[in-house]
Amino acid sequence: MPDPTTRPFRFGVQLSGPADATKWVEQARRIEDLGYATVTMPDHFTDQLAPMPALAAVAAATTVLRVGALVFDNDYKHPVVLAKELATMDVLSGGRVEIGIGAGWMETDYRAAGMAYDRPGVRVDRFEEALAVIKGAMADGSFSFEGMHYTITDYDGQPPPVQRPHPPILIGGGGERVLSIAAREADIVGINGNMRAGVIGPDAVASMTGEIVADRVALVRRVAGERIDDIELNIRAFMVSVTDDRPGALGQVASMVGVDEAMIDATPFALIGSTADIADQLQRRREELGFTYVIVGPEDIEPFAPVVAHLAGT
Repeated sequence: MPDPTTRPFRFGVQLSGPADATKWVEQARRIEDLGYATVTMPDHFTDQLAPMPALAAVAAATTVLRVGALVFDNDYKHPVVLAKELATMDVLSGGRVEIGIGAGWMETDYRAAGMAYDRPGVRVDRFEEALAVIKGAMADGSFSFEGMHYTITDYDGQPPPVQRPHPPILIGGGGERVLSIAAREADIVGINGNMRAGVIGPDAVASMTGEIVADRVALVRRVAGERIDDIELNIRAFMVSVTDDRPGALGQVASMVGVDEAMIDATPFALIGSTADIADQLQRRREELGFTYVIVGPEDIEPFAPVVAHLAGT
């Protein structure tokens, strides 16, 4: 089994737009040319392209780039529908889909759409059942399932995905229960801030310290047991600055976020410094925490490309 601390690096870009067909395709091809491994998208009702058709367009315009959501909100689609759409996209892309899925967290999405914003425990219950449904729908033959939220009867999901038994499943979380589910069920585990409040605010930022991230990784390792060797650890780097003035950039980011520089310096959610500085940070975090799959934002595509060229696949 692979040692997670020596697993090769890969990098992705989280996109929301632009809402222009030509620019969307050109952007995807540029990302592929620069050596990024994946394009991911959020799943919100805000100013963004809808992830399923947009990701299908990315897959159609590229040859090796993998695609997935970071992450699909389980409450927005029945899991049988989501499973069929993802299996279809896996077939049409030649097996380049990753299944990112979560319980849902952004309260404004629910309110705007008139959807019930259930307490976290209920949303996680529903998500855990949906995960079983998605896996069953992509397995060979018909299956049935009966839970508190979903009942499936003799369903045979067609077409089957190219990747068997299913495309890699990514589950990200910032709380103990979701991370425990991820440790037991996911192929890729993303370490997030705690979004229990339903908004990105002080509570979420406070849960992104280096110490808390290390505790979350330890939880995943403990629950996963021997499975940890087969789990890829992921993080979305929200604060990225490729610069030769690392002290100055640290100060600017800390001021912008409203925390001290030591927190920004230590958190794996930040990558700040020269290409060599950031490469050192990533190699150290792989050794200490096991992170090998790093996703950056659209504004980082070009500045971060030298880091990708230096580390991808190593």
